[in-house]
Amino acid sequence: MTTTATDGIVPKFIQIHFLAAWPGALLNRDDAGLAKRLPFGTATRTRVSSQCLKRHWRMADDPRALHELAKQNGVEGMRSKFAIEQRVTAGLRESGHPTSLVDAIELALLKTLYGDKSKLYDGTSASVRERQALLLGRNELEYLRAQAESVAAQTSDPKEAKALIETWAKERDQKGNLKQLREQSALSSSLEAALFGRMVTSDTRANRDAAIHVAHAFTVHAQQTEIDYFTVVDDLPVKEDDAGAAGVFDTELTSGLYYGYVVVDVPLLVSNLTGCDRRDWTGDHDRALAAQVVEHLVHLVAEISPGAKKGSTAPYSRAELVLVEAGDRQPRTLANAFRDAIATEDRTSNRSLSHRTAQAMAGHLADLDRMYETGEARRLAALPDLAVPEVANGSLRELAAWAGSIVRDAAA
Repeated sequence: MTTTATDGIVPKFIQIHFLAAWPGALLNRDDAGLAKRLPFGTATRTRVSSQCLKRHWRMADDPRALHELAKQNGVEGMRSKFAIEQRVTAGLRESGHPTSLVDAIELALLKTLYGDKSKLYDGTSASVRERQALLLGRNELEYLRAQAESVAAQTSDPKEAKALIETWAKERDQKGNLKQLREQSALSSSLEAALFGRMVTSDTRANRDAAIHVAHAFTVHAQQTEIDYFTVVDDLPVKEDDAGAAGVFDTELTSGLYYGYVVVDVPLLVSNLTGCDRRDWTGDHDRALAAQVVEHLVHLVAEISPGAKKGSTAPYSRAELVLVEAGDRQPRTLANAFRDAIATEDRTSNRSLSHRTAQAMAGHLADLDRMYETGEARRLAALPDLAVPEVANGSLRELAAWAGSIVRDAAA
């Protein structure tokens, strides 16, 4: 196993694998309020969705949160069905423009983004049913607001305002205005879009491919669940002999050791952040932000817990193992090390579940190395009992710094 340096590899992918455990929690619920599940191999597992993980990494109350990084660089994004109403035309309403004029501008902009079926929001779900929650960058919102204000300054006639927006929308093969804005600034669509992608159904040219790919995390063993029965006590009972039960409820709790997997497409990451051609990502481009994103991501994967029912379960934990790999070949998950579920108890061994899990992962990794010889560079941050043979084990800070340096210092 290659362990520390990239050995001349110009890495196309950085892979992050982690093992983290949570006891007595409900990390991610389905529509019935139960823990999400995943049938895999010999057992059904408890699952945490990739959407849940990404949301917590983006919005964590942490100095390394990706939304804080976006704010520091002036490239925040807003994901909402109501971005036009709240961030584009709200100022026109507040400044006293006629309601009919603002309505016309608002509807025309909505149709530009969502298509001809768009409706003004009237307080009912039907009026926004056809909309998607669009992710728009701060620059894009300011751009749309400036256009709305320009039209309002030119006319007070709602029909003429509608026509002006439609003409603007068709100029230079627009719905290309968002695309053109992206060409002027690679991060106009926000840091979040550059990292996790964006789909705009009405304008495919404004779409962004995700540079960071996140798998659903799942328990390496069969699901472990418990139905928790609890009551709410009334502090002011009507009768003295009343037990005071104000409600009886139940909820599902789970415990488990989870495997998670994240891939960073390094050329696409640099391209999305700088605007360069992804084939030229090792050229003379400022890769400082891309390196910082990778460093932050390693920390977030290890330190930020997802979790519902925080008040009653305190679902806070940290990864016990984080393995980072860099290579120039297609990435591959190590989830198949756990296709045969790890036994929660092994009477033939006095080793912990986490140790046996780490050994299974290391064994699978060694088998893949022998078969494919792809030569990934690797480093690790793990508790002593989870060390992987021949892979340098250090602190999380050292691991994150190493991962960032791969992006910052790579040369063709």
